[in-house]
Amino acid sequence: MDRTLRAHLALFAVNLIYGVNYPIAKGLMPHVVGPSGFILLRVLGAGALFWAFRAFRPERVLLADLPRLLLCAVFGVALNQLMFFHGLLRTSPMHASILMVATPILVLVLSGVLIGERIDRGKLFGVLCGAGGALVLILGVGARNTGGASMLGDLFILVNAISYGIYLVLVKPLMQRYSAVTVMAWSFLGGAVLVLPFGVGEVAAMRPEMIRPGQWGGLLFVVVMVTFVAYHLNTWALGVVNPSVVGIYIYLQPLLAIAATTVSARWGPPLGWAPLPMPEWGIATLVGALAIFIGVRLVARADARAR
Repeated sequence: MDRTLRAHLALFAVNLIYGVNYPIAKGLMPHVVGPSGFILLRVLGAGALFWAFRAFRPERVLLADLPRLLLCAVFGVALNQLMFFHGLLRTSPMHASILMVATPILVLVLSGVLIGERIDRGKLFGVLCGAGGALVLILGVGARNTGGASMLGDLFILVNAISYGIYLVLVKPLMQRYSAVTVMAWSFLGGAVLVLPFGVGEVAAMRPEMIRPGQWGGLLFVVVMVTFVAYHLNTWALGVVNPSVVGIYIYLQPLLAIAATTVSARWGPPLGWAPLPMPEWGIATLVGALAIFIGVRLVARADARAR
């Protein structure tokens, strides 16, 4: 299979995982564990997996690259995850997904400024088309499902979006020199040190005997799939395509989050997750999804021409 096609399939899988994560994480916090403790479990669990896999293929990291790796730990692991989970606790999945629309636009601008990625009309129109589709989708399908939303939660999600955009641009040069496992192993090591003071108290307060099997499954999904698998695939794809392509795939998250929230609203409570409101489906779903897929296609074509 062509390497570029594999990168696009990996990015779709990443955003499918992230879309499913919205209702699962929302349903587990704070009943099972607080947001900071949740992040500490993610970082420690996924970090251990990255270092275990790195043992099979060790790579020496240049001293000159350590500052960039530290910045990846700050923006891609610690700040990114702290803001997302604290924001999701204080807002609705729909509000969180609408604010993530800012990320691809920021990635496009930062890529041009910091690493000289070419921004042609095709990429710009694709990003704007995807943004419009995401807004139509969320406002049309989930605008009335805003229970639990707050300005502080929305602000945290916006900071998360900005942080993630900076991370995608920062990590691109590292992927020209190292494997995704090596980059993630060092990033998560730094992230664990930064997150530890915030999350250790909430982890210690957990009551394992009160956690149901479905909730354990949700925790395992977030640690393994949302953190280890998604970060690895996303970072590997950055070694093949430009950051703007990785960014545009974020527009799939609202569509996938709405689908996942629908499933969770029906099946989540029996598994022990907090009940979520059922999204309403309609013509906005079709229109928004079509615009998003057109935007993804335009950016992918423009990136292929540029490379």
